[in-house]
Amino acid sequence: MFAVIFRATVKETDSEYRIMANKLRKLAFETYGCLDFVAVCEGDQEITISYWESKMAIKTWKENAEHLIAQELGQKRWYSSYNVQIVEVKHEYRF
Repeated sequence: MFAVIFRATVKETDSEYRIMANKLRKLAFETYGCLDFVAVCEGDQEITISYWESKMAIKTWKENAEHLIAQELGQKRWYSSYNVQIVEVKHEYRF
């Protein structure tokens, strides 16, 4: 299993941002096999962690046409900076 950690400094959000975020989240689950998706915002910081079965699923998700539009809008309007990390989950335990 792999996780994508997206950390961003939010510049501005608007109604289009929320609509796009909801649409992409649904698309990630229904079309690309996302296993889990958690987003947290505090002040101007946003952290999103999504979980995937494979790096190929992550790659095809990143290259989705609507996701590419969202990435462009994120760079131009919504974020002043962001960082993406893709990590492999080696061990997991739960309570």
